[in-house]
Amino acid sequence: MPFHGVPPRRAWLFRPEPAADVAVSDAAAWRLNPAHRWVYNKLELALSQGLIAAPAGVEPREMGLAADEPVFVRPITNLAGMSLGAYPDRAGSVAPPPGSFWSERLVGEQSSTDCLVRDGEALWFAHTVAGDEWVDGRPLYWRVGVERPANEALIAEWVAANLPGYTGITNFEVIGDTIIEAHLRGSNGFYEHYGDDFLPAWVELVDRGHWNGLDPVPGGYILSLFTEEAGPFAVPEGELPSHPGVAIQADTDAAGRPTHGRVAILRSRDLDAGRAALAELAGRMGVPSNTCIRIN
Repeated sequence: MPFHGVPPRRAWLFRPEPAADVAVSDAAAWRLNPAHRWVYNKLELALSQGLIAAPAGVEPREMGLAADEPVFVRPITNLAGMSLGAYPDRAGSVAPPPGSFWSERLVGEQSSTDCLVRDGEALWFAHTVAGDEWVDGRPLYWRVGVERPANEALIAEWVAANLPGYTGITNFEVIGDTIIEAHLRGSNGFYEHYGDDFLPAWVELVDRGHWNGLDPVPGGYILSLFTEEAGPFAVPEGELPSHPGVAIQADTDAAGRPTHGRVAILRSRDLDAGRAALAELAGRMGVPSNTCIRIN
């Protein structure tokens, strides 16, 4: 089982298989990479970039923050959900639960970057950003394949300083010019938008250390159908006849209930086509339309 932690519904995508053991999930990545697993400690990650941060029990005001300054509280390490349980607060009133930490709150665009690395050198990047429409704090869609040269310089410098000896894929969540999360795996939900040569190039890199480059990421959009209902839901997977080119995948558990409130995932090269398919799918399934707010 060279690929470790592959969701069963996504197994078809992970071809060819590498000879090396390669992590797809955070749990597998932590287990397989003892020399670099420290990156899952988000407090150490914050401190590595000079952020004002400390574990529960240390008062923000003792670290120089004013009482009204905003902070953000997150678990120090959580492989089963990463930032589940995170919340904003104020320095003067924050009382983080055990096992969590606070840090100065960041502002700016939030983006996600997958990066192929060879022995601590960043070789290739794929950037994804959330759209400007959100449903209960979650983006209605993600745009895959955007250009973010500032992210590339930031990540390449950080990788060179902190991941010597690591070869494989990584993922970084960035707000503004600061890395807030690092993963020793990629965003496997985005791989369809990276091009047909991505998986073979990744496998060649981890097995033989060879890198011949990749064409620019073709990109596309990933849209979500959310609901607050429990289900069960029968999601028509594949494509709707009226919307060719838009792939539909269920995102429900074994009982047909939504996963984190999401019933279905749609992938499309065109945003308008994806929106139209999303509206038709919601109508056919009897799921109330997503109530969006626009983030300017």
